[in-house]
Amino acid sequence: MGQLKSMQPEHLDVVIVGAGLSGIGAACHLTEKCPQRNYTLLESRAAIGGTWDLFRYPGIRSDSDMHTLGYSFKPWEGAKAIADGASILEYVRQTADQHDVYRKVRFGQTLVAANWCSRTSCWTLKVAQKNAVDITLSCNFLYMCSGYYSYQQAHDPQLPNIKSFAGRVVHPQFWPEDIDYRDKKVVIIGSGATAVTLLPAMAETAASVVMLQRSPSYVISRPSEDWFANTLRKLLPATWAYSLTRKRNTLYQEALYKFTRYAPQFVKKGLLAKVRNELGDAYDVDRHFTPSYNPWDQRLCLVPDGDLFAALRAERASVVTDQIEYFTQTGLQLASGDHLDADIVVTATGLKLVVHGGAAFSVDDEVVDFAKLWTYKGLMVSDVPNMVSTFGYVNASWTLRADLIAEWVCRTLNYMTATESASVVPRVPEALLNMPSRDWIDSFSAGYISRVMHLFPQQGDSAPWINPQDLRADRKLFKQPLESDSALQFKV
Repeated sequence: MGQLKSMQPEHLDVVIVGAGLSGIGAACHLTEKCPQRNYTLLESRAAIGGTWDLFRYPGIRSDSDMHTLGYSFKPWEGAKAIADGASILEYVRQTADQHDVYRKVRFGQTLVAANWCSRTSCWTLKVAQKNAVDITLSCNFLYMCSGYYSYQQAHDPQLPNIKSFAGRVVHPQFWPEDIDYRDKKVVIIGSGATAVTLLPAMAETAASVVMLQRSPSYVISRPSEDWFANTLRKLLPATWAYSLTRKRNTLYQEALYKFTRYAPQFVKKGLLAKVRNELGDAYDVDRHFTPSYNPWDQRLCLVPDGDLFAALRAERASVVTDQIEYFTQTGLQLASGDHLDADIVVTATGLKLVVHGGAAFSVDDEVVDFAKLWTYKGLMVSDVPNMVSTFGYVNASWTLRADLIAEWVCRTLNYMTATESASVVPRVPEALLNMPSRDWIDSFSAGYISRVMHLFPQQGDSAPWINPQDLRADRKLFKQPLESDSALQFKV
């Protein structure tokens, strides 16, 4: 019994939580830049890939080009820049294979709780195992790459009287394998990226598809194939072509976003003109495609090759802008008095966001309330040592920021090795404790973000206590020499 009591939990230098796009990228960076560090990845599901393995709904694809959504260190060589989900998943799997990451992944393991001990400079992790008892691990550094939404629950908008509907209700996040929508009347509730993806895909075989929205989103069409990238690949080595395309596309994304901040009405006019050109003067663009907010106050919906508009022009699908009064046995009664008949209702009503994968955190057995703390560069949290969390861009490709964070983590770990530091923690100077606060992500009004911002750390009014959501600003922030960063405290 004495031996059992003295057994210590398995210890690792770094534990990465999540084996999706961010987690696999983080592991590859660690393998390359910190070979002396041993690490593992905890993945709650039975496969890598995260979003790209979980989501199986019709037409699933990226809403960013793969030259910026792809990793900085692995060229995307597919002909299509706006890629389907299966191709993205294969890209992630290939990356894991090439960097020998698979053997580091522990499947069916979910981080439930983590406690930091200042005396030992270690995290103790409570990990739930699928079909097995909970285990305990310890690590020096905790690297959260678990994404930003719940894998178990989607957002529930409490649709009125939905249980009375006699047809089938499905959510894109949990798409059933056995559903057959051929020759069926389908109503998709929503107006975001998922809804505009589902509509043209389902319209190919459904009897009718209606996208029912309370209010419109901005929709922008782009070719699925990037002529610039495909031409460069014929002329240059793959890495050169990829790098040049990535720079060109990030500059375009940055310019478009900043232009919407400076001249929103001009950009709005241009976006709507393109929609009118696609659908014709007779279509009611003002009602169905003109949002009440400015461009990039919420994310633009990308439509590859204008497939959404093609489905509308061919009258295989339609858009209805109205409010749901209640569900009936055969469909949906609308506030206008119209009734939408439906065999299948798809609730593309959004994601449920969670903070740090929904795990509980404590420091020296004191519960961490992230909402009362300050963000450090959008990657660490004040007074929480040796923990970094990956959250990408809401106004550009996610992986651009995930790569920057991974590079910062590796540089910090190597600095800690060189200085024999056991811990690093951001501390807000006493003089700044009362600085004005903002939401962790501000100037972005999307419902899935605004619903949970009260749970996230605060953002201050000056660096490094900010989360700029700006690639150029982040590069400058992240490149600051660690030895001159007075906000970070390293402890030997």
